[in-house]
Amino acid sequence: MPRPITLFTGQWADLPLAELAPLAKRMGYDGLELACWGDHFDVQEALASETYVRDKWALLKEHGLTSFAIGNHLVGRAVCDLIDARHKSILPAHVWGDGDPEGVRQRAAKELADTAIAAKKFGVKTVTGFTGSSIWHATYAFPPTTQEFWDAGFADFGRRFTPILDTFEQNDINFALEVHPTEIAFDIASTQRAIRAVRGHKRFGFNFDPSHRPTRGVDYVKFIRTFPERIYNAHMKDVWWGKGDGTVGVFGGHTSFGDARRNWDFRSVGRGMVDFESIIVALNDIGYAGPLSVEWEDSRMDREHGAAESAAFCRRLDFKPASGGAFDSAFARDAR
Repeated sequence: MPRPITLFTGQWADLPLAELAPLAKRMGYDGLELACWGDHFDVQEALASETYVRDKWALLKEHGLTSFAIGNHLVGRAVCDLIDARHKSILPAHVWGDGDPEGVRQRAAKELADTAIAAKKFGVKTVTGFTGSSIWHATYAFPPTTQEFWDAGFADFGRRFTPILDTFEQNDINFALEVHPTEIAFDIASTQRAIRAVRGHKRFGFNFDPSHRPTRGVDYVKFIRTFPERIYNAHMKDVWWGKGDGTVGVFGGHTSFGDARRNWDFRSVGRGMVDFESIIVALNDIGYAGPLSVEWEDSRMDREHGAAESAAFCRRLDFKPASGGAFDSAFARDAR
């Protein structure tokens, strides 16, 4: 059967889950990819309480919804980042603590490892998220940046993330990095390097999101075909590019989303320039049978309207892969 259509709840964390769940069903979704912020999913509550996970599932099922993944992007981001005041606003208080950067990174690493244990208790197989990066700030390589500098950044990632991935392995959970600007992996080449940094750890895979590639010249369909065994989740998010007035480039010009001067901006699914037909073909070719999870972001559109039309777009778009021979096999003599 076609893949389930789910909604990533990260951009809806201002709504209590009890309010979002029936709304998501009305908008046409089969399930929710629960974000670990707002009241949608609390890792420590899931570990401490005997009823928390049961109550979450009861709420989902009451509204005819399911779940295949939880997302802990905000905490994951702090594992490898150069920590500054911005992180305080996105991290749980017990992870931020006194704000000492190395302490924040270590507490974030523990929280992300705990997320694997909570995911197992919740009964899903995938945690989506970020890694952060100690070297993203030097992506535009001036002052001159040596390969030794990059190597040190990837080594830092490997040292911090391998123990986390070992906890994922112990709990039979996959970590799905959303390859993204500002993360340790942001295109195909850096993704390959990140895999090497964790020595090919089988629990290190990807939450495929096409919107972060074309604005920077990366082939998003090639990404699927390059890492077929490591696509653990798929976000459906659209983007357009080349739409500004020439005053703001791909680095964003320190403007806000929705500014008409921007060269690129996120769009409601089906309203941008991403070739979703080719994505579905590629996902079918690699045998991906997981959910299509809408991550809705569009500064110019009412989000309920956008999320509803995105669910409908994905449902029309998706199709089952061929189960028999090629379409022209019926012409063969022995088929008649």
